[in-house]
Order: sequence, then C-alpha cells, then structure tokens
Amino acid sequence: MVIDLHFHTKKYSKCSKIELESGIKKAKKIGLDGICITEHDIFPMYNNIIELENKYDIKIFLGIEIFTNDGDILCFGLDEMKTNDISALALVNHIHAIGGASIAAHPYRNNDRGIKDKILEIEKLTAIESHNGNTCDYNNKKAYDISFKHKLKVTGSSDAHLIEKIGCYATEFENEINSVEELIEELKNGIYKPVKYDNEINSFKCVECS
Repeated sequence: MVIDLHFHTKKYSKCSKIELESGIKKAKKIGLDGICITEHDIFPMYNNIIELENKYDIKIFLGIEIFTNDGDILCFGLDEMKTNDISALALVNHIHAIGGASIAAHPYRNNDRGIKDKILEIEKLTAIESHNGNTCDYNNKKAYDISFKHKLKVTGSSDAHLIEKIGCYATEFENEINSVEELIEELKNGIYKPVKYDNEINSFKCVECS
C-alpha cells in the first residue's frame, strides 16, 4: 500500500495551491492508495472525507504538521493540545504518551524548519522523513544516510503544495491501512520504505533503485 504521508491543501495551508478534491484525483491517477492531509499548525475540519474516499476509492488520513521551536514534526493521533512555543522533544514525548506517531519532517532542509541533528537526540520519534519532495537531493540524502547509520525508520512524502508534486515521494507499507489508528500502528511497526514515482514507468520504485 503506497501512501503520501505529507500533503497540504489551500483551504487550511495558505502556502498550498491544491484544492482537496483535485489533489485526490491526481493521487488516484498516479496510483497512490492513500494520502495524509497534514496542514500547518491546524487540525483540518473537512466533513466529507468518507464521501471522497468512496468516490475515488482512496484512503484519506488526517494529521497535522507542527512547527516547533526546533523545526517541523508530522503528527498522527495528536490531541488538540497547545502547540505554540513548544520544543520538538516535548511535542514528540506527548505524542508518544498518548499513543500517536511522529515523523521529523525534512530534517536537513535549509530553511530552519527541520530539526537537523536532533533526530539523534529525540528517542521517541517514530520515524524520519528521509525523502521529501520540497527538499534538495543533497539534504534528503543526508537525512537518509544518517538515519540508515543509526538504524532509524525512514519515510518518503511529497510535502505537496503544488498539484504536480503529489506523490513524487511516498511510503510503501507492507500491510493494508484503513484508519489513522492503523496508520499509527504500522508506522510504529516499521515495515515500510520510501518510494519515488517514476514518470517513465508510471509507477513507484524504491529510492535505492532511483
């Protein structure tokens, strides 16, 4: 099952130009089995998710991207706690305590929105986003190499703000996932790998094969 774990819509993330339904159509067209809506610092209030899932035969999961004092963290299962002026460590520890999952987004991006080497200090991080569609190859490789060296779990995501970026990177899971709770469980299990969309074959392949 291939899921884009990091996806923004224009309704809730001002930096995005993607209408939700248009993004879903594109995701389905390129073969994604699911997408995660992870708006910036806000819980999206879409009330038609089940309708859209049934219409396009694709899974849609809701998460959130929190900009901590140290950088961005993708959160799944987060309650509506106060997240302004919070460290990455405090946020991740809280998510772990309530049974959620956390991913360090684009840790080495050159815009002070990644937590950088703190990925080695925050023990309860669920995974590291080693391949991000809005991060240069050099910094993605740095995240991947450091994660591999320290045996950290890695994911791939588009971080799409433009429709053409959807699914450029994604994560392939071994098991089927039908709910946020199951997504959290699978992220913790660690049976997944980052993949990249190949326009020549119109399909996804492992990043090591790129």
